[in-house]
Amino acid sequence: MAPRSWWGWGNVEDAVTGAEEDALVARVAGLLPDHDFTVHQPPEVSDLDLPPSRVVVPNALAAIASPDPEDRVAHARGKAYRDVVRNLEGDLAHTPDVVLRPRGEQDVVDALDWAASAGVAIVPYGGGTSVVGGVEPRFDAPAASLDLTGLDQVLEIDRASRAARVQAGVLGPALEDQLRPHGLTLRHFPQSFEFSSLGGWLSTRAGGHYATVLTHIDDLTESLRVVTPAGVSESRRLPGSGAGPSPDRLFLGSEGALGVITEAWVRLQDRPGWQRSVTVDFDSFDDAAAATRAVAQSGLHPSNCRLLDPMESMVGAGLSTKGGLLVLAFESADHPVGPWLDRGLEIVRDHGGHPGRVVAKEPGRDSPPPTSPADAWRSSFLRMPYQRDAVARRSLIVETFETACTWDRFDELHAAITTAAYDVMTSVGAPGVLTCRFTHVYPDGPAPYYGVYASGRWGSLVPMWDEIKAGVSEAIIAHGGTITHHHAVGRDHAPWYARQRPEPFAAALRAVKAALDPRGVLNPGVLGL
Repeated sequence: MAPRSWWGWGNVEDAVTGAEEDALVARVAGLLPDHDFTVHQPPEVSDLDLPPSRVVVPNALAAIASPDPEDRVAHARGKAYRDVVRNLEGDLAHTPDVVLRPRGEQDVVDALDWAASAGVAIVPYGGGTSVVGGVEPRFDAPAASLDLTGLDQVLEIDRASRAARVQAGVLGPALEDQLRPHGLTLRHFPQSFEFSSLGGWLSTRAGGHYATVLTHIDDLTESLRVVTPAGVSESRRLPGSGAGPSPDRLFLGSEGALGVITEAWVRLQDRPGWQRSVTVDFDSFDDAAAATRAVAQSGLHPSNCRLLDPMESMVGAGLSTKGGLLVLAFESADHPVGPWLDRGLEIVRDHGGHPGRVVAKEPGRDSPPPTSPADAWRSSFLRMPYQRDAVARRSLIVETFETACTWDRFDELHAAITTAAYDVMTSVGAPGVLTCRFTHVYPDGPAPYYGVYASGRWGSLVPMWDEIKAGVSEAIIAHGGTITHHHAVGRDHAPWYARQRPEPFAAALRAVKAALDPRGVLNPGVLGL
């Protein structure tokens, strides 16, 4: 396995360097010509002032425990911009005292039993790609990071039902590798796919490949097995049920605060053989949004229906558009999808869209299809976290936030977010730009995803970003959006989540926490619990 970066995203060997780095800096300099691009190097782990571990692991857990400093700092936080900057600054204020790597479910049970008796908090950890403070032990109690990546096997496949029983620690690529010989796929590809785990997706209600219909991991979940301090919960495998509130829904999105997901039965797909995609250019963003809404409400159910505004197109992929680019795609394992795309093209043309070349993939086709603007954006999309790290070292503020709203609220919400972002950037002295794209769309509303690219000052980057984040979060809550569509709540979103959720539900959630985790050892602080 390639060495992972302890301070930033992904593999060390895949960091942005050379010509890619030069081109990136030149592109940003074109937007922010007065910025100071001085490079700041990350510290060595050996130079960090890491406090000594405060826990003594019992002999029964010694074989799975690591107090190694590199392990501890690598598990100290996720991969948000503020995480990366604090790492670059050598600020490791909250670090787990030990990392536990269970080999099976019994190790998880034993770890929770020990934690409850010893007053040690347990922070479940999958791939560590949280961008909301979900894996950071931001509290004073001793902490153990419970790294589940050793639970990485597909245990059983039900071909008739197209489902599989999978251990929660498996990372995305390893899961697909185990499903591929069976002609099956989960087809859940978040941006963090390479480094995130099934359990992480489940516990944060992650959004994935499908822009419509099957948008969240919830839709692909058949049943869950969860270890809690009060016992093991395992739901029955069913395609659907009306038997009271769903036990799975209790743990989906619970972010390790109610239990540790160890296994799940997930719904699979046959691997698609027919695919067609096209990029549609628009003269105005209003027309592009209207076309996207029409497609979302058409019943065509495209697999991809992502709208990029002009700034997102330019900054993200170097693509020029006056009003926006819509990436539209259909796929099937059963039949050609040409008629669906043809109807989709009729709809976007009716709204002033200008389709580009259609790229097609069919069974038995040996040569790869020609590249398209959508391919350019997709490649850039996968490199974005690495590029974020490269410019963070140069004091740029580069971060994202996302929401969802109903179509009738979008114009007002989008205007409020845009105004708030630019107002706060001005007030903190961080000139920059805001980008927007729709990552997922529904018949009743879009999920807008925003990017901030601003000039920061070394030593003040985190407070500057925190003010921008607070400003846009206030705008989201005040104008009817959700504080998160798929990034989860964690600790960073907890204040706004507390205002979004109904108080009777909040009281019930606190009661569930008390019943399942009476000593409060599971991931204290996430979800505001």
